Amino acid sequence: MKHFLSALILLAGFTSTLLAQTPVLKGRLLDADNRNALQGATVSLTGTTDSTVKLNVITNQLGEFSFTNMMAQNYHLMITQIGYDTIDRQIEWTQQTQDLGMIIAPKSAKELTGITVVGRQAMVQMKGDTIQMNADQFKVNPDATSEDLLRKAPGITIENGTVKAGGEQVQKVTVDGRDFFGDDAAATLRNLPAEVVDKIQVFDRLSDQAQVTGIDDGNTSKSINIVTKVNMRNGQFGRVFAGFGTDNHYLAGGNMSMFKGARRISIVALANDVNQQNFTELDLLGATGGGGRGGFQGGGGGRGGMMRGGGGGGFLIGQQPGVNKTYSLGLNYNDEWSKKLNVSGSYFFNLRNSANDESNFREYSPVLRDSVKFYDQSELSSNKNYNHRANFRFDYKIDSFNSILITTSINIQNFNSSNSLTGLNLFDDLSTQSQTENFTTSSRNAVRLNNNILYRHNFRKPRRTFSVNLRTGMNNSDGENYLDAFTTYFKGAANINDSTRQFRDQLTTNYDLSANINYSEPVGKMAMIQFQYSPSFNINKADQKTYEFENGTGKYSDFDTSLSNVFESSYNTHRGGITYRMGDRNKSLSFGLDGQTAILNSERVFPVETSVKRNFTNLLPSAMISYPLSTRSSVRLFYRTSINPPSVNQLQDVINYNNPLQISTGNPDLEQQYAHRLGLRFQFANTQKGQSLFLNFFGTKTDDYVGTAVYRASADSVLTPTVTLFRGSQLTKPVNIDGQYNLNSFVTFGIPLLFIKSNVNLNAGVTYNKTPGLINNIENVSTSINYNAGIVLLSNISEFVDFTLNYSASLNNAEFSLQPYNNQRFISQNGGFRLNLLSKNGWVFNNDINNQNYSGLTDGFNQNFWLWNIAIAKKFLKNDKGELRLSVFDLLNQNQSITRTVSESYIEDQRTQVVKQYFMLTFTMNLKNFGTPAQRNNNQTNENMRMRF
Repeated sequence: MKHFLSALILLAGFTSTLLAQTPVLKGRLLDADNRNALQGATVSLTGTTDSTVKLNVITNQLGEFSFTNMMAQNYHLMITQIGYDTIDRQIEWTQQTQDLGMIIAPKSAKELTGITVVGRQAMVQMKGDTIQMNADQFKVNPDATSEDLLRKAPGITIENGTVKAGGEQVQKVTVDGRDFFGDDAAATLRNLPAEVVDKIQVFDRLSDQAQVTGIDDGNTSKSINIVTKVNMRNGQFGRVFAGFGTDNHYLAGGNMSMFKGARRISIVALANDVNQQNFTELDLLGATGGGGRGGFQGGGGGRGGMMRGGGGGGFLIGQQPGVNKTYSLGLNYNDEWSKKLNVSGSYFFNLRNSANDESNFREYSPVLRDSVKFYDQSELSSNKNYNHRANFRFDYKIDSFNSILITTSINIQNFNSSNSLTGLNLFDDLSTQSQTENFTTSSRNAVRLNNNILYRHNFRKPRRTFSVNLRTGMNNSDGENYLDAFTTYFKGAANINDSTRQFRDQLTTNYDLSANINYSEPVGKMAMIQFQYSPSFNINKADQKTYEFENGTGKYSDFDTSLSNVFESSYNTHRGGITYRMGDRNKSLSFGLDGQTAILNSERVFPVETSVKRNFTNLLPSAMISYPLSTRSSVRLFYRTSINPPSVNQLQDVINYNNPLQISTGNPDLEQQYAHRLGLRFQFANTQKGQSLFLNFFGTKTDDYVGTAVYRASADSVLTPTVTLFRGSQLTKPVNIDGQYNLNSFVTFGIPLLFIKSNVNLNAGVTYNKTPGLINNIENVSTSINYNAGIVLLSNISEFVDFTLNYSASLNNAEFSLQPYNNQRFISQNGGFRLNLLSKNGWVFNNDINNQNYSGLTDGFNQNFWLWNIAIAKKFLKNDKGELRLSVFDLLNQNQSITRTVSESYIEDQRTQVVKQYFMLTFTMNLKNFGTPAQRNNNQTNENMRMRF
């Protein structure tokens, strides 16, 4: 490794010296009639051999534009400006500066017998595999955020802070191609006003290394890029607000952005106790709850409603259940320190205090003879969660052939909680079989650090590239847990009472080191072949010490070896392969084959030393085809395979006794999972009629799926000297099972209704899940099918009248192979009407009413309720900068939050605490100051995150 790094540094220095000359492409755009300079036109360069290599600049006041740091290949030049014909040219690569001179742009409007036909921006356009929507075609009120704007875009849905495009979760939202608060989509959309948005671009973002060649490495993510208006890239904008309401509710915060060309600084802050959240929370510990629950979310979900007072992957989770007090502060920075160095960074802190009163009712399936059928639980919890997260990105272009990208992310979490729980095991007649009362307090900490260094080199010959990505990672956590559990097992006159008082100390560490080396070679005029090699090394350790309470000493000093465990695991891989890609800017085809060898070592160090070593050898094929069916439509089909090893927590065979009725443990014999994923995307956009159609289908099959094995005790069983699994209780552990399938389809169709100046979005989808599990060593397969459909009518009248009318329904079927007579069907329906009115003299009226209806759930969970929020406000001060608003949340006082979860062994209904009715008076001050557009041609790209070569 040492010699390799030395060679890498020498290579960078040599090529930097040899290839220091940077070619420039420049020109000047003029009006065809009067030869006046055209400012604000979009000039795009697209690689002819790879359509995802894209550069974009805007013409300055003199109509001038220039491109620097161009990669070595031929390009397609496109110039667009509203009211003018599109200009297309082919540009041949040269080592020298090219001056295109004056480029004449003819106007597109035609005069016909006194009638002038003026060009109108299309609502939706297709640009290769990118869907672009023009923000001006979606009318929203002046105070709307980017999130409000995206809600009107066809194919995009936002629920509980999660953004989806075409049914896929959006992992990243950028602004003008640059990071904005890292990977937090919610922080971007909720703090960027809609008025600065020019275009919305939806696309599949390749990883930074895959962008070098355009060959998908399996790390593609759905992304949205927001292109800002040219005249709003140089100024300051934001708002501050403060409100106070009944029951001492409060809401205060603000956001401020300062844009000056490439330099962009944004600050956001928020404090409230009404479940408002302007960010996506980080959960390294998996401790906050809610994030892992399935099912559907109903009602307000405890949310604070529509009155924001002026106001998304991985470990990021949405808004949490219960009543939350939230305090947050964020800072984002972007700049070009030179023509060669782009720098971005962000920091976000949040503190959330939560209180929740939760009830759960679980029905087991199948039900064994004389066994427990139901589990009824009520829980009171309070927790405090601290988050710090920071992201840094340094992108340095040494010259037109070499670049280095350094990214770093740091995340810190502290979580403290206190819970009291009552759980009942019930027979079919609802008589009690056993009961437990648990009291727990815990404190946990986690730190995660990731570093990436990516070196990219483009040779003189187009499509010949070399890149190396080095990655280091650390994810450590520690925690303390105190448990008091009092359990009664009812056996007539011989009831058994059991009590536990224990202290548990836990430590988990994870370190990983990996590299990815790629080399591509051109084949003919339109193809390339890539060779890749990726070694990785992962080391994990989980240490749990448990101490029982001693009455004599009054301390937790009795070390319990049966509930203590030290476990270590390592997972080392070597993966190499070859990928072939051919195509141009319109169509492409690629297929590849990798081979991987892996060694999984699992070792229990304490209390009894044991070790398990497994060797795996796998082939990992992949294929992708992207093809335009016409200028209006395209189709993309892909197939990928992947491997997922078990985590150290799944491997560690230590007993978790937090709930004596539901005990769990790990399994050191687990093997890695092997997944096949097939996807199909169809996109259609009729720019003349404003119609759009998006169809997505995804299917996944997982071999050696890590499912759940459940053992339900029909008689008392001794697990360890201090732990007995009493009759009616259950023990769960992870096991490998074949036969897991997931199918997901989504279709949306958007069409304008010009006669009422509105748009209609129709959507439908089907989700199929087949999940195997074991019940007392007998396979039980749960099959769930969800059919959903909806219609949304969105106004497009003006900023003074804004309404949304929506209805959706979801039909869910749950089936179990062992007991098909226990199959269930449940339905959820949602309808709503949102209205925002703004008068010319500054009066504002907001109405947001939503109805949620459930049927087919457990008795007591079938609900039909309304959540109605209204507000009236008056704008005042110069340019209506000030606003005073009186709002009512949950006018009818009916808000609820209900979810249903379907697993391989049970169906569970859950109700959580929500914010109830309150009145609030809020003052908002809008801040806005825009100067003249910055004159710069620094190759600012709307999609530089997709640049591949």
